[in-house]
Amino acid sequence: MDTIDREIQAPNSRRKRGGWVTFPFITGAVLGLGLAGTGWMANLIIYLIQQFNVNAIDAAQVSNIVNGGSSLFPIVGAIIADSFLGCFSVISLFSSISLLGTVFIALTATLNSLRPTPCNGGLGSFCKDPSWVQFLVLYAGIALASMGLGGTRFTLVTMGANQFDNPQHQGIFFNWYFISQYAASAVGATALVYIEDNLSWGLGFGLTVAANLLALLIFLLGNRFYLHDKPQGSPFLDIVRVMVAAFRKRNFSLSPMADDYYNPITVEGAPPNKAFRYENV
Repeated sequence: MDTIDREIQAPNSRRKRGGWVTFPFITGAVLGLGLAGTGWMANLIIYLIQQFNVNAIDAAQVSNIVNGGSSLFPIVGAIIADSFLGCFSVISLFSSISLLGTVFIALTATLNSLRPTPCNGGLGSFCKDPSWVQFLVLYAGIALASMGLGGTRFTLVTMGANQFDNPQHQGIFFNWYFISQYAASAVGATALVYIEDNLSWGLGFGLTVAANLLALLIFLLGNRFYLHDKPQGSPFLDIVRVMVAAFRKRNFSLSPMADDYYNPITVEGAPPNKAFRYENV
């Protein structure tokens, strides 16, 4: 009876949360985080060259690493959300990490002590390398901001889609999610980059901090409306378990007796394969 009661109450409890009432909060978080991420990533190479006296090749390598990390961390965030914490906790955590990273980046643009002395005359005749403390603050900010941005990318869209039971409504949400994502990227790559290049690096990066903070607050304000799904497990963990089991049995010795591998059934099985010994156990 308890199981039947829970099944009857599940749709009613689901209708109390989720739905279109959550749309402004999730979309606001998407817009804010997308604007913040694009605001510092799109102009990172120029910032490293002009403000930290980094040569163009090294600056491009740093940018490539950031782009790679931003593509890797969504997978990490999705695994953590599916297996352990759930989407809401992961989004809150990684949004806070992203906020801390953008604060570090903004500090390097506003505090002279966190930047090296500009090149003499701006012509590169004499350029002082950044100190290890300046590099530490800068790269810590870049790493945290990249990690936070990547960790929310897949989990936001997953949590948003889980608020709807109707597949048609889910499709509409997906459309608006990508519209919001690309709109935020367009504004960040144009307006914020213009501010950074022509007005002030500190102002431009300060706006990314404000956008990230606003996104986090908007997302948290919608907590009482969200439908929170419990973690269901991730297929990636099963893949890892198979790989670990295969590695542990890599030196397993096979028995020469075929009867050790088969039950007494009428259908004859394939003989053990030495190329994949771990599958014979």
